[in-house]
Amino acid sequence: MVEILDHCQTKRTEIDRQRPKPFRAIALLGNWKKMQPMRDIKFSAILGNFGACSDRFVNKGYSEQKSLDELFRLADDTPNLKGVELLGTSHIREDNIKEVKENFEKYDLQLASIIPDHFSKAEWGKGSFSSKDPKIRRKAVDVTKTMMDIAAELECNRVSLWPGQDGFDYSFQGDYIEERGWITDGIRECAKYRSDIKVCIEYKIKEPRTHSYINTVGTTLLIANEIGLENVGVTLDVGHALNCYENVADSVAILKIYGDKLFHLHLNDNYRLWDDDMIVGSVHTIEYLELLFWLDKIKYRGWYSMDLYPYREIGSKAVTESIKWIKGFFEVIDKIGKENIAGIIKSGDAARISAMIRKGLIG
Repeated sequence: MVEILDHCQTKRTEIDRQRPKPFRAIALLGNWKKMQPMRDIKFSAILGNFGACSDRFVNKGYSEQKSLDELFRLADDTPNLKGVELLGTSHIREDNIKEVKENFEKYDLQLASIIPDHFSKAEWGKGSFSSKDPKIRRKAVDVTKTMMDIAAELECNRVSLWPGQDGFDYSFQGDYIEERGWITDGIRECAKYRSDIKVCIEYKIKEPRTHSYINTVGTTLLIANEIGLENVGVTLDVGHALNCYENVADSVAILKIYGDKLFHLHLNDNYRLWDDDMIVGSVHTIEYLELLFWLDKIKYRGWYSMDLYPYREIGSKAVTESIKWIKGFFEVIDKIGKENIAGIIKSGDAARISAMIRKGLIG
């Protein structure tokens, strides 16, 4: 994988030469006093976190359906929340831009991102950017461009692409080379359309397809670097990375080293077997501590966006608890001391590492 990524990085196109040069991970373990800016965390949440979450067993949702205004009000009432992400079709469309604008004016919230809808309609069932039907592929591009225009109108500089239906279920069902080429070409066209809007590609190993084309951090980084545009990067969804059996902190480092491509974050938790979208830190507590340490280390200053699916919980409480966990993790990091953590990483001593974590978390 590293050899493939290195090869990708050495392409001598004009765009490649304009990119920041990669650096070795060990350089990140240098003097913290020189690397440590003031931490200003921007918390956001996908607006659907506050709605009625459904599954195939309770398809109308586990709570009452809420209007767009009610969803905005619940988000606005959530402590420390500064922004929201909107889903295409569900929250933002060409016919309700005025209503959405009025809600942003009414409530003290910013638009963190728009997620174009490439997954919730039957027409995407056999793919969007990778569909064998050229008309569907064209529509996937057009939908994305429309959402990019709306994002700019709402003073937002990013869209987060999750082409969840782009993949396959059975052997011999997909042309793995041609269809991945269509994905790359389609996203490239979108990114060229508006260089002022970041296109953040989100990966997931499976679901709703049994196999996704955009499936791991490595694959997604290869796509982003193959497209070769500065406004194309990656949305790292923690739960999706866990489903891939990735170490999420390592995924962050990979995205930093090979092009500085971490553009956006979705935060949640799960048991690795499925995309459960649980409260942050509820399962992978120690891994989250390491993740946030590395986000601090690489100077990530984007949104920390909650992507939860609180079926049986009150959405605002799940988001609030997730934010408290993140703030608490950073307090633990500061308590231990970043220079101490960096020194223990250099030692590689598992017992010392364990003692550091134990003392930081429970004294």
